Amino acid sequence: MTLTKQFFSPKRVVTLGSKGFIAGAFLDRLRREGVDVCGLGSGEVDLTKPESVDFLKGRIQDEDTVVMFSALTPDKGRDLKSYEANMKMATHLAAAIEKVPPAHLIYISSDAVYPSTGSMMTEESACDATDLYALMHLSREKILGFTMRNLKKPYTILRPCAVYGTGDTHQGYGPNRFVRSALESGKIPLFGVGAEIRDHVWIKDVIEWIWLSALKRQEGVINLVSGRGLSFKEVAKIIAKNCGSPIEIETSEQKAAVFHREFDDRARRESFPERISTPFETAIVQMIQQQKEKR
Repeated sequence: MTLTKQFFSPKRVVTLGSKGFIAGAFLDRLRREGVDVCGLGSGEVDLTKPESVDFLKGRIQDEDTVVMFSALTPDKGRDLKSYEANMKMATHLAAAIEKVPPAHLIYISSDAVYPSTGSMMTEESACDATDLYALMHLSREKILGFTMRNLKKPYTILRPCAVYGTGDTHQGYGPNRFVRSALESGKIPLFGVGAEIRDHVWIKDVIEWIWLSALKRQEGVINLVSGRGLSFKEVAKIIAKNCGSPIEIETSEQKAAVFHREFDDRARRESFPERISTPFETAIVQMIQQQKEKR
């Protein structure tokens, strides 16, 4: 990772992906900032198709910052078909930027690339593809990395852990599902006793870190994590406490093995000292209020 204090002003930001949870929030942030944006979603271009190469060559300009969000997420499948589709997106993007190199490329990866070792992880931790989804992200990181290094252009890999916040469409196990279940049914069902420890990061922090990466043209790998591990039961208790009505936390027999997943956030703090991680309790209060207002 290359640290920099120099700030750039992107002439334009092009996002590949525009409707997803993180991509949509990032585009909203850029528009509030008054940045010239070009959001390319699946409605504008199908990155799995070969013709997307020519399309991108006609859209990307040499002074652009390009942020790659597009990917089939695990809820869409972790099978070979999803892997192949995701890899086509990356190879087509690589082919396009070989012809029209952007000023900076940011790839939004995932903490899935790290194995479930139970030890504290950092950007230096060994990566291991335990399934096709993890292999996909590792492969895309490398393909785009080879391309940008050959072009001698700055390249950033951002690996967010589990992201929570209003607007999430996946409702994965954790804060997003817990808040929804608490407000709709007055209950939060846990897998087993909720002993597993995870790092959860707020969408608003993630968006600011991506924006700072664009402003700094930070190079290298940065884990977008809070640096604070919480068990799922602790998460459920914090949510129940702040819902404003009695919430039942449902546990069951612990059948699966318990493993933890925690991160050292030192690299992120050094890279983006301008934006500290928002305490979980503070963010969850805002999220609950936003969810209540939407109902």
